[in-house]
Amino acid sequence: MKKINYIKIILFLGLILNYSCGKDAFNLDLTQNPNNLTEEQSDPDYLLNSIQVSFAGLVESFGTTGARLTRIYHFSGRDYDGAYSPQAFNGTWRTAYAGILKDVKIMNKIGEDKGLKHHIAMGKVITAYTMMTLVDFFGDVPYSEAVDDDILFPNPDSGADVYAAAITLLDEAIDNFSDTALAEPEHDLYYGGDWDKWIKLANTLKMKAYLTTRLVDSDALTKFGAILAGGDYIGADVSDGAANDFQFRWGTNDINPDSRHPRYRAAYTSTGGQTYQSNSFMDYMIGDDNDTAYNSLGNNFDPRTWVYFYRQTLETPGHDTGPDEQTLECSLIPPPQHYTGYAYCALPHGFWGRDHGNDNGIPPDGFLRTLFGVYPAGGEIDVFQGEGKEDGDGDGGNGITPIMLASWVQFMIAEYYMAQPTPDYANAKTYVMNGIELSMAKVFSFSPRVQQLHDFLANFNLSTDDYKNGLIANLDTAWDAGTDEDKWNIWARQYFVALFGNGIDAYNAYRRTGYPHDLQPNLEPNPGPFIRSFYYPANSVNNNPNMNQKPGVDTQVFWDTNPASPGFPQSN
Repeated sequence: MKKINYIKIILFLGLILNYSCGKDAFNLDLTQNPNNLTEEQSDPDYLLNSIQVSFAGLVESFGTTGARLTRIYHFSGRDYDGAYSPQAFNGTWRTAYAGILKDVKIMNKIGEDKGLKHHIAMGKVITAYTMMTLVDFFGDVPYSEAVDDDILFPNPDSGADVYAAAITLLDEAIDNFSDTALAEPEHDLYYGGDWDKWIKLANTLKMKAYLTTRLVDSDALTKFGAILAGGDYIGADVSDGAANDFQFRWGTNDINPDSRHPRYRAAYTSTGGQTYQSNSFMDYMIGDDNDTAYNSLGNNFDPRTWVYFYRQTLETPGHDTGPDEQTLECSLIPPPQHYTGYAYCALPHGFWGRDHGNDNGIPPDGFLRTLFGVYPAGGEIDVFQGEGKEDGDGDGGNGITPIMLASWVQFMIAEYYMAQPTPDYANAKTYVMNGIELSMAKVFSFSPRVQQLHDFLANFNLSTDDYKNGLIANLDTAWDAGTDEDKWNIWARQYFVALFGNGIDAYNAYRRTGYPHDLQPNLEPNPGPFIRSFYYPANSVNNNPNMNQKPGVDTQVFWDTNPASPGFPQSN
C-alpha cells in the first residue's frame, strides 16, 4: 500500500508541475508564459519529479507509435501518408520541449549553483534519450537553440548533430554520476538512487546510438564493441536478470490523477476494450498450428502469449463458430489476394484482433476483443480466459513502460555480430537465445498473478519452462538450418516479441535492417510508401518560420540510408 500511495503522490506532483512549470513554454507563439514559476521559485526535486513522469509519458507515446508500425500493436490506417496528421504529435512535441527540456534547463541552473550533480546527470540521460528519439521519428529537430529565452524561432539542427550532442550528454552524465553530489534527488523513480545502474544505462544508450547509426558511421560498430568489451552496460552479466532494467512503474489510481498504465486504461473499461491487438503479432506468438491447449506444446508456441494477452472469449467467428456479420464483419469476407499465407481477420480460440491497416468501423465487440494482459500493462492473466473484463480487473494497471531492458541488449549485441563485415552468426545465436531467456524470466516473474499460470500448468505436470525450452529448441534448429536471411528474420521476430510494450527500437531496427521480411502487409494493397519519418507537429511548423514541413512520410532520417519506399522495408 505504501508503494502505491508513493506512486500516486509522485504522479500527482509530476502532472501538476508539468502543467505549471512547462505549459506552452515551447509553443513558439509565446515569449513568456505567465503560468510558469520563476527559476527562484522552482524546487529542483519537484522539477526532477516532473521530468521523470513526463519522460515516461513521452516514451509511452513514441513506443506505441513504433509498435503499431511494426505490427507489435494494431495499426489503423490503410494510407500511410494520412495515418498520422501533423496535429497528431502536438502533445508529444510539447511534452519533449515544454515539459522535459525546459524543466531540465531550469533544474540545471539551480543544480549547478547547489552542486546537485546527480540531478543534473539524470536530466542529461533523459534529455539524450528524448532528443535521439525525436530525431528517430522526425529527422532534423531544434536542439541547440531550443528553450532559449532569447530565441523565439529556433532553427532545427541536423539529426547527426543532435545524436552527437546526445552522446556528449551521456558522457557528461557518466562523469557526474561518478562524482559526489552535495545533495541527492529526493525521488529517483527509475533506479532508487543507484548511480552505478545509471552509469550502466548511459553506456547502454551509447551502444543504442552507435547501433542505430552504423549505416552512416564506419566506426560505429567499433565504438559499440569497445563498450561491450568494457562490460559496464545493462545485461553484461546475464545472471543479473532484470536487476538493471530501465523502466517506469505505473500505479492503480484511476482519478486525480489516473496513474494506471495507458494501455490498461484503454483496455479495461466499463464498455470493454477500446483498442485491438495485432493479429500478425499474436499469430506469430501462437505458432504455426494455432494450438493453444494447455496440455499440448504446439509448434513454436510462445508461452508469453498467456501473459501478454487476455482473451475475453474462446470462440472466434469464422474459426470456432460460424461467421458473424455484426461483431466480425470480415469473417464473411475472403482475404485479399495479397494476404495469401498471412493471418487474416482474426485467429482461432478467441484471439480477437485486427489486421495491419484495418480501419473499419467499430462493431459491438468491446467485451470480445483480446485485451492487454499482465505484462506490461498490469492487466489480467489468461488462465481465466473467456470472461469480459472491466476497470479494476487484473493488476489494475500496475504495469510498466519498459525503456531499456537486459533482454533487449542481448538482441542489440546479436545484431552487432551479424552486421560485421564477416558475420559471426554463432555468437549472434548465443545472444538471441540469451535475449529470449531473459525476456521469459522477466515476464514469468513479473507479477504474483503470473503464479496462477504456473499453478494451472502444474495440473498437467507442465511448466512455462517446458514451453520455453520447446520454443528455444525449435528456434535453435531453425537458425542452424536456415539461410542468412532466415537468421535475420528469427533475430528480428524474437527481438520484437521481447520489445512488447515499447516499439521505439523495433521501428528503428525495421528501418535499419529491413527485417523481418515476413510481416503482415497492409490490408490495403497499395498503402503508399511506408512511414520512414513523421510529419512535423503542426504547432512546430505553423508557429516557427524556421521549421519547414517535409514533403511526405517517405522522408528518411539521417541514419536511414536504405533504399527508398515502397520496396523497403519489404513488408509495407
